[in-house]
Amino acid sequence: MMPQMGKMLIIFGAMIVLLGLVLLLVDKIPFVGKLPGDISFKTGNTRVYIPIATCLILSALLTIILNLIGRFR
Repeated sequence: MMPQMGKMLIIFGAMIVLLGLVLLLVDKIPFVGKLPGDISFKTGNTRVYIPIATCLILSALLTIILNLIGRFR
């Protein structure tokens, strides 16, 4: 049981590191947040951003990646 928990912690740690890298580099990816289905508006001091298209594409990519990882497991 303990070796399995250790492997899970290593995997979760690696995922957190990768997520951190993605968040640092997200400004350098040209299409993220500027797709036709993303809604953004500003009134006064309030800015609202709803990334619908970006979320759909990221969800599809993550689904494909996780399914591929699951098949090789």
